[in-house]
Parts: sequence; structure tokens; C-alpha cells
Amino acid sequence: VTSVVSAGECMIELVELGDGLMRRGFGGDTLNTAIYLRRCLDPQRCTVSYMTVLGDDPYSDEMVGTWKGEGLDCSLVGRSPGSLPGIHAVRTDASGERTFHYWRDRAPVRDLYRDDAYAELLAASASADLFYFSGITLAILDDPSRHRLLDDLRRRRENGGRIAFDPNLRLRIWQDAGIARHWFKAVYPLCDFLLPTFDDEIALWRDSSPQDVIERIGEHTEGEIVVKCGSDATHARACGQGVSVKPETVRDPVDTTGAGDSFNAAYLAARLEGASLQEAVHAGQALAAHVIRHPGAIAPPLG
Repeated sequence: VTSVVSAGECMIELVELGDGLMRRGFGGDTLNTAIYLRRCLDPQRCTVSYMTVLGDDPYSDEMVGTWKGEGLDCSLVGRSPGSLPGIHAVRTDASGERTFHYWRDRAPVRDLYRDDAYAELLAASASADLFYFSGITLAILDDPSRHRLLDDLRRRRENGGRIAFDPNLRLRIWQDAGIARHWFKAVYPLCDFLLPTFDDEIALWRDSSPQDVIERIGEHTEGEIVVKCGSDATHARACGQGVSVKPETVRDPVDTTGAGDSFNAAYLAARLEGASLQEAVHAGQALAAHVIRHPGAIAPPLG
């Protein structure tokens, strides 16, 4: 049985509906990817676990119940007595542009790699065949915790595990761009799959083309690099071989939330099952195309 672990933060989400009303849900990039990985992989042959830390409150209980309903293994969810998960609110202006407002500074997941607070969780997940995390997972940790995360990645690779990373840049949760660049460069050599988004790479590194992204990251890693470019062609390179794959055109997308997270899941699932680079990119594009036809990050299952 193949085991996959996705690690990161899930937050309570409040979406403004107007007239002072809000709809409550929850969301997080690594959770989205975990749910789609679960859907893409055969449950008889693969377990998918979500690793995070929540509080001991009713909202945290509700999250875990929903994740179990999606088929995720929740044995790696730590619970911090007296704590609450982070919250973010989403406002949409008249043109459909969304802005996010965060209350996350005391979220218990920030302690995942602090001292030995959750050493049992890390030990229990140490033999995972694939460990997935994102730039948000990295950004919410303090520096000593980031060093411990890097040590954890090294140990996982020594044990034969593979590492997948989406830089998923959110500059507002990094102290500054230089610090983000420093930690991303530290992570690259430890990764087997790197899944950046071109717009993020332009913002952080001033890359002028997806090929520039591949060349720059490729100086630091032997891993596969897949550059997501929205409705433009996806560029990928593995073992010195490159592909460029144009996605199908989606007329009138409803909501692009979760598109990159779902692409990552379908791509990684396909590669785990032996698909070629081109086939895996097609799989990622097909799932992302389905997701953007529906509101919210988690679309109804395909078929």
C-alpha cells in the first residue's frame, strides 16, 4: 500500500454574502490537494493522510469529521487543548475580485515543528512514500521550526520517501520577499516534485518565461519541475526531458479557487501510478478544468 501525507494549515473560512451575512466553511491549499489525491488514487492501494494541528473546539471537530467523510486518514491531526484554528474572511468586489483577510497568528499548526511538541505525529508519518507541503506550510513556521522541517525532509528522503512542494507564494505571510526566496532555495534540493505557478515566480523572482523558472529551479534540484500557467501551456521537465502542454479552453470559468491544488493532486497521482510526464500534465489539467467550472475549492467528484 502506497502512503501519501499532505501537511499544512486548514482555516475556518467566512465568505461575505452581503447584508452582514457570512457563510462559514473551511479551506487550505494542502487540504484541497489531499482531498483530490484521495479521489484520484485507488483507496485499496493507497492511503492519503492530512497532517495538521487543530484546537479542541467544535469547529475543529467538524473539520475532522468532514475530512474523514472524504476518505482522508486523520490519525496525523494533532489537537491543541484550548486553541482555535485560524480564520480568514473573503470579500468579493463588484468586478468579482476577491480579497482575503486573515486571523491566523495563534493557529496551533504553527507549533507542528516547534521543539518536540508533535514528535509522535512526525514519527508516525516518517515512512510515507510521498510527503506533500507548500510555501504556506513553510511561511507559517518560525525559523527554528523551518530548520526542523528541512531536517524532517532529509530524513524522509533517506528513508526512501519522495517530497513534493508547491511554493504557493503568499507574500503577506512572509516577513519579506527576501526571506521567502531564502527558504524556497533551501527547500528545492530536497524535493522530487516542484510545482510552482508562473505568476508567483514572476512576483518573487522576476522570471520572464516558464522556461526561466525551470532553468533557475533546476540549478538547485534533480527533481521534476512543473510550471502551471493558468490557461496557457503547462511546462514540465523530468530527467532532462521537457514537455509543453496546452490545456483545453474552459469557457466562462466559475471560480479558479483550488485550480492549482487540484492540478498538483492529479499530476502527482498520475506519476505515482506510472504515467508519463505528458500524461500526468494532462491529468492535472483535466481535473483543474473540472474544478474551475464549480464554485469553491472542492468541486463535486468527477463522474
